[in-house]
Amino acid sequence: MDETTILGRPRRGAKLNEEVWMTADGRVTKYNLAYINHLVCQKDNGRVLGYDNSHGVHHRHFMGKVEPYKYKNYDLLTAEFHKQVVELWRQEDEEDA
Repeated sequence: MDETTILGRPRRGAKLNEEVWMTADGRVTKYNLAYINHLVCQKDNGRVLGYDNSHGVHHRHFMGKVEPYKYKNYDLLTAEFHKQVVELWRQEDEEDA
């Protein structure tokens, strides 16, 4: 995932990861989305926000906490993830101003 094309300008310390495993017919079987920035969050290996289905359970990571996530489909999930990252970046920019 390239944050310069998906979510705008690059950010200091930020890294966006997207890993997706699919079947031959395009069905998503495993995924991992993460916004990592050790300057913002020192817990959970720097993961500020993330979604994955490791261990067969869909869940959301946010600032060191993990909670269940009701998964509908991968396209909706990625859209929601990107929306949330943009909002987090907006909040970070306000805090830095």
